[in-house]
Amino acid sequence: MKFPQSRYAPLRAGVQAPWGACDNHAHDLRGRNTRQGRAAEPGPLVQYFKDDATAFNAEKKATIEGKGVLNNRLSEFFMTGLNHIGVPTHFLKRLNMREQLVRSCEIIPLEIIVRNFAAGSMSKRLGIEEGTALPGPFVEYCYKDDKLGDPLVTEEHIAAFGWASQQDMDDILSLALRVNDYMSGLMYGVGIKLVDFKIEIGRVYDGDFQRLIVADEISPDSCRLWDMETGEKLDKDVFRRDLGSLTDAYTEVAKRLGVMPKTSGHTKPTLIN
Repeated sequence: MKFPQSRYAPLRAGVQAPWGACDNHAHDLRGRNTRQGRAAEPGPLVQYFKDDATAFNAEKKATIEGKGVLNNRLSEFFMTGLNHIGVPTHFLKRLNMREQLVRSCEIIPLEIIVRNFAAGSMSKRLGIEEGTALPGPFVEYCYKDDKLGDPLVTEEHIAAFGWASQQDMDDILSLALRVNDYMSGLMYGVGIKLVDFKIEIGRVYDGDFQRLIVADEISPDSCRLWDMETGEKLDKDVFRRDLGSLTDAYTEVAKRLGVMPKTSGHTKPTLIN
C-alpha cells in the first residue's frame, strides 16, 4: 500500500479530501472521506505520521527520514499515559510503525498553547529572554488558519465567533493544565525541561452528551523540549533554526523515555514493539 503525503491515511485505498490548515486527511475504516472539525461521522479513523517537516506556516519545508516513525511512537507513549491517568484522548491503539487508530471527533478550531518558560513567539512579542521562567503556566489560544498565520485570539474572540462555549473553555483549560502537569513531570524525570507545548481538542458525542478529548498528536513537533543541564534543544526548533539533525534530537527524547533502546552508535530509528 502506498501512503499519501499526509498525516492521516485510509486503512483501505480511497480518494483524498482536504483537511484544512494542517493538510491532514482522514478516512473511516470503510474508506469514506471524513473531516474532523466538520461534524465527523462516528467511528475510528486511521492517523498516519509523515516524514514531512514544516515551519513558519509551511514557508520552510523538508522531508526528514524517520521523523514520522518517531512521532508515531512518541505520541502513542504520551497519549497512552494521559489515558491511564484519566485525561481522555482520541488514541485507541498503534497499528504499525506509522499509523494509529484514533477516535473520530469534531476538532475545535483552536490551538491551545501552554507555556512554562518564555520562548518562541512569546519572547518575540514581549521582548522576554528565552528560557525565562513564567510565574505559572500561561495558556494561550490561536485560531487554526494557516492563511492567517494562526493568529493569537482572546476568550472574547472565541465566544463572539462561536468557536467554543464558556463550558468548553473551562473544560479546555482544565485539560490543558492536566496535560501540562503530566508532561512536565514526565520530562523532568528524564532531565528534560518542558518549555511549552501545543494541543488540539475535539468534541465527541455520547448520545445527547458532549465531552472534550485531547486530539491530533503530542510529540516533539508540538513541544519545546530543552535538556535541563545544557539547554540543548530536542524539538522542532532544531529544524526551524538549523541546529543539527532533527531525528537525532527526537531519538534522544525517545531513548530517555524508554521508547527506544539505549544503544551505542548512531543508527536509524528501531522502535520497541
